Amino acid sequence: MTSSHILLCPGQGAQTLGMGRAWCTASPAAAALFASADALIGNSLGSSLSSICFDGPAETLNRTDVSQPALYTCAVASFHAMQTESNAIPVHSCAGLSLGEYTALHLAGAFSFADGLRLVAMRGRAMQEAAQASEGGMVALIGADESQAQAVCDGAAQGQVLVCANFNAPGQIVLSGHASACDRAVEVAAANGCRATRLQVAGAFHSPLMAPAAVQLRQALETVPFHPLQCPVWSNVTAKTHAENDPQLLKELLVEQLVNPVRWSQSMSALVAALCLGAHRPSLHELAPGSVLKGLMRRIDRSCEVTSHDQPAKQESVESKQA
Repeated sequence: MTSSHILLCPGQGAQTLGMGRAWCTASPAAAALFASADALIGNSLGSSLSSICFDGPAETLNRTDVSQPALYTCAVASFHAMQTESNAIPVHSCAGLSLGEYTALHLAGAFSFADGLRLVAMRGRAMQEAAQASEGGMVALIGADESQAQAVCDGAAQGQVLVCANFNAPGQIVLSGHASACDRAVEVAAANGCRATRLQVAGAFHSPLMAPAAVQLRQALETVPFHPLQCPVWSNVTAKTHAENDPQLLKELLVEQLVNPVRWSQSMSALVAALCLGAHRPSLHELAPGSVLKGLMRRIDRSCEVTSHDQPAKQESVESKQA
């Protein structure tokens, strides 16, 4: 095992029914973390956060206001459990996709678990409200580069909002905007030789239609104390590392993240170039749930192997033997 680890933290869309249950069964540290989240969230979601994660229903877990605190809690719980299993793994740097950036920042020491949970719960509610107030949607483009994606936006917007929202990996770009513009984008993309699929999401995330949520998030961030980062964290907006001791700039970039594209592909390419060359490269580890980021890294740079920790190591080995 290498001497240090890069932690990758999943974003919305990685949630799945039963997430975190195996970690809580295997690790008292993970169970305590979920219990803490349950106490902080209370009944604001209709039932406890842990029961929604473990038992659903899926339509509740998939709600933006639920999935965001659920994903944050599950990822942090898996990290605490891994720390116990491995007698404290040294963290070299962190990165998170959209919502996952908050997980990464917490793990780097920017704010407490409780403050982070309150922030992501509020962020999820604000995004849900903004989505309900605007008829928005998202479209996945397969096989397009940034200039082709922008051409689809230019051809389909017709005075409405339609922007590039997620640069997930080479050839995988997500557009976001008004629902009717998204419908037109599917047709324009097909005419330009790109595959396009409407996504089943609540609204136009990472677009100007999230501006009302950004206003609420800015107000919430002002109430949370931020601390100097203890390790580098990659920004979704700039695809560079955050300044380690500039809390106001960090908060501003988190606000901008709601209405600007997530540059995950560019962030990971920069991370690989900066950190993963040479004999003493850190190892990359994806926190629970799922393995979405592992799949994206295969498209970004196949030379970098990501270890996913959707399940505890013993559970993973049992499942691999059964398979």
